[in-house]
Amino acid sequence: MSIAESSRVPVGDAPGVSAEGVSRRFGTVHAVEHIDFHAPPGKVTALIGPNGAGKTTLLLMLASLLRPDSGTIRINGLDPLHHSAAARLRIGWMPDTLGVWESLTAREILVQMARFYRLPRAGIAQRVAGLLELVRLDTLADQPARVLSRGQQQRLSLARALIHDPSVLLLDEPASGLDPGSRVELRNLLRRLAGEGKAVVVSSHVLSELDEIADGAVFVSQGRTVKQQTLEEAALQGRRYAITTLDNAALTAKLSELGLEYRVEAGRRPSVTLLLTHDDGAAALLGELVRSGIGVVSFAPAAGALEETYMNLDTERP
Repeated sequence: MSIAESSRVPVGDAPGVSAEGVSRRFGTVHAVEHIDFHAPPGKVTALIGPNGAGKTTLLLMLASLLRPDSGTIRINGLDPLHHSAAARLRIGWMPDTLGVWESLTAREILVQMARFYRLPRAGIAQRVAGLLELVRLDTLADQPARVLSRGQQQRLSLARALIHDPSVLLLDEPASGLDPGSRVELRNLLRRLAGEGKAVVVSSHVLSELDEIADGAVFVSQGRTVKQQTLEEAALQGRRYAITTLDNAALTAKLSELGLEYRVEAGRRPSVTLLLTHDDGAAALLGELVRSGIGVVSFAPAAGALEETYMNLDTERP
């Protein structure tokens, strides 16, 4: 089947990307064992789990680069095993390293990828220039990839994944090596791409940032799905807040008076942490502390909502 023919394969009734009962072993090692996964269009879905949980193996199978031993995968309703060319036209894959072609320039890499996807020749130069500007590599467009920093190579890898305007984006540790400013830009870009209707899947260890990017998450451990959760559901479960005041004794006395369980955390300036079930409760507590004359220096979540879920899961730690 040619690329042109594959693009006319009808899409099924399951938009986005999904996996059902997917397993993959390497010899005696069960890298992925009966994982269920779904990333809807128009949303950013985080893939979260400890090292060795099977995240990269799952992403490689979703990207049609690794065949599952069992289970089914659908990319916009297409089975990659039977419609591999059509499925790959819809997938943008960003691995955790740029990979080959380090002697080529950033521009040459993107031009070559555009040719692989058989983009109309007349529009390739404009498409490449636009993507280089999008990821802020336009001034380095004609530098060999090998001279780019780790963060710059990550931005080039993202541009490479976007070259054919895929409807599904699979990103493995996309923020790795990025400076704080570039992380913010990545977050805004992924939200924009999701807003355009793309299904965006992000695997990352930076859980605090996923709260600002993701609409939901799939948690995996030991090759299995252990929880699926929207960000709204994560926020409703409650999370731990950290409070620092000018008078820690007065703070702990007030919390005891209110019947709240807390934990004193050691540090240069001692703080107190406690679990609050919702944002309204946090606002009410802050107001009560201020009215009681307690000098509050800081009052904020000690962890993001998804990080709170992850830390409370009975998962195997790395």
